[in-house]
Amino acid sequence: MMKVPNMSYRLRRSPAGRRGAAFASRTAMLIACAGVLSAHAPAPEPADLIVTADRIYTVDPTHPVVGAVAIRAGKVVFAGSEQQALVFKGSATRVRDFAGRTVIPGLADAHGHMMGLGFALQQVDLVGASSYDEVIARVVARAKTARPGEWILGHGWDQNRWPDTHFPTHDALSKAVPDHPVVLTRIDGHALLANARAMAAAKIGTGVKDPDGGRVLRTAKGEPTGVFIDRAQGLVRQAIPPPTPEESRTALLKAVAYANSWGLVSVHDAGESRKTIELYDDLARTSALSLRAYVMIADDSADLAYFFQRGPQSAMYDGHLWVRSVKLYADGALGSRGAALLEPYSDDPGNSGLLVSTPDHLRSVAVAALRSGFQVCTHAIGDRGNRVALDAYEAALRDVPVADHRFRIEHAQILNHADIPRFAQLGVIPSMQTVHQASDMYWAGSRLGSDRLYGAYAWRSLLETGVIIPNGSDFPVEQVNPLLSFHAAITRQDARNWPPGGWRPGERMTRDEALLAMTLWPAYAAFAEGVMGSLSAGKYADFVVLDQDIMRVAPEQILATRVVATFIGGTPVYEQASPAPGAKQ
Repeated sequence: MMKVPNMSYRLRRSPAGRRGAAFASRTAMLIACAGVLSAHAPAPEPADLIVTADRIYTVDPTHPVVGAVAIRAGKVVFAGSEQQALVFKGSATRVRDFAGRTVIPGLADAHGHMMGLGFALQQVDLVGASSYDEVIARVVARAKTARPGEWILGHGWDQNRWPDTHFPTHDALSKAVPDHPVVLTRIDGHALLANARAMAAAKIGTGVKDPDGGRVLRTAKGEPTGVFIDRAQGLVRQAIPPPTPEESRTALLKAVAYANSWGLVSVHDAGESRKTIELYDDLARTSALSLRAYVMIADDSADLAYFFQRGPQSAMYDGHLWVRSVKLYADGALGSRGAALLEPYSDDPGNSGLLVSTPDHLRSVAVAALRSGFQVCTHAIGDRGNRVALDAYEAALRDVPVADHRFRIEHAQILNHADIPRFAQLGVIPSMQTVHQASDMYWAGSRLGSDRLYGAYAWRSLLETGVIIPNGSDFPVEQVNPLLSFHAAITRQDARNWPPGGWRPGERMTRDEALLAMTLWPAYAAFAEGVMGSLSAGKYADFVVLDQDIMRVAPEQILATRVVATFIGGTPVYEQASPAPGAKQ
C-alpha cells in the first residue's frame, strides 16, 4: 500500500525540515477533513464524472488506494470505494470504468524544455546514433529533401556512444553536406557541432575568441574544429534564422500533445524567453493549452525586469499557467566536460569545467527575485557549480530573508559530501532527473574518478537529510517517457535493466518516493501542492490510466507499461487508439 513517507525523523535535523514536517501534518489534516463524508449529510450535488478502476493510487495519506474518484467542475470531490462514489451519481453523471487498469495522479516533469522538444521533434533526430558516420548519414538523408541552402538542424548526438569518444571535427560533415549550413546540438544541449557552411554564415574564423562561460574547440593550428561549448554556442546560433511566430506556436503545441501522450499533465519548463511565455499565455487564455505549465523565465535582464515589475503569476486560466520563477545557470554539463568541478576532470586533467555565470550575478538575481516574490532555479551539475549556487543562495537569503522561498537547484548531479546537508539547511530543493544517472553511469567514473562518485546522483543521501526531490527528464536531452525516470529511480538501471542490482544501489528511491517525486513533490516545488499533485478533494482532477500497476509489477516489467489515457481537469487530453477489429491487444 502506498503512503506518503514519514520523514519527520529526518526533518528534525534542520529548521527547514521542521517546517516541512509541520507542512506535512497540516496538509494531512486538511485532506482528512475535506475527504470525510458525513453519514447524516443530505445527498451531495451530483458529479460530472465518476472514474473506477482496479486500483487508484491517490498519493493522499488519508486514503492512498481507492476504487473510485468522483469529479465535479474539473476537481475531485471524493475518492474512496466505488459504492461510496455512487452517492455522487446523478442522471447526467458519466461513469468511466477502467477495469483491469491502474489509475495514478497526473504525472509532472519537474524539468523539461518544451520549445526545445517541439523543435527537436521536427529536426534531424540524432539520438542513439552509434557513430559519427551514422550522424552524418542521417544529416545527408535530410539534405536530400531540403530546399537549396536551407539550414539543417539536428539534435541528440553523443560522442560517448561512439567507438571514438573524442569530440568530432566538422571536416567529414562539411565534406558530406557542403551546400547547407548544418548545426547539430549535442544530447545535453551544452555543445553543438557546426559545419563549414554554418561557420562561414556566422563569420567564425581562426581569430574567434572564447566568450565568457564558453569554449571554442580548436585544432593544433588554432582553427575552430566546429564544436562550440556552452555560451560559445551563441557565436553560431546568432546566424540561424529565427522561427516565425507560427512555427513557434506549432512547435509548442506538438510538444504539449506529445507530453500528454506519455501521461504528463504538468511540465516545469526550465527557462523560456518573454516571447515564448507570451505564447504560453495566449494558448492558455484561449483554452488551447492542454498542460499545466510552470514556466521559468530565462536569464535575460530585460525579460527579468519586465516580469519582476509585473509580479508573480500563479494558476492563471484555471491552473494552466504559472510564471513566478527564474532559471539561472551556474555551469555546463558533465558529458561535454563543461560542468564546473572543484578538482580537474579525471579524463582531462587540465580542465575543471566552466562557470557560465559569475557568483555575483547569481547572488544579485537571487536578491532581486526574493524582493519581487519570485523563486530561483539554478542549473548546477558539477560539485563546484553546486557549491557556487548554494553559496549565492545563502548570501541572498542573508540579504533578503524569506522563509518559504523554495529555491531550487536543477540537476544537482555531482555534490561534495559537505554540501549535501546544505540543501535542507537552506531550504533548497534539489530538482533532479533520475534518468540522467541511467544515461551517464557508463562514463561518469571516467570523468570523475571513484571518490567523487559518492556524491553523484545521490538521491538517498539527499532524502535522508529531509529534502524532497522533484523528478524530471530534462527532455529533449532524455526521452519524454516519465516511466524511464520512475524505473531509474527505483532500480538505478538502464532501460535494459543493466547493471544487475543497479549502479550504486544504495542511492535508490522506494516506489512510494518515486511516485511522489513525479506528482506531489513537483507540485510543492511549484507552490501548487494545494491544487494538484494528488487525487484529493478540492484538487484538480488530473490523472493517468495505465495498462498495468507500476507500483506492484516486477521492476523489469515497468517499461512495458502503456498509457491508456491522460485526463486534465476530468477531461481526456489523450486516449490510446482502439485496436482495429480482430487485432490482438
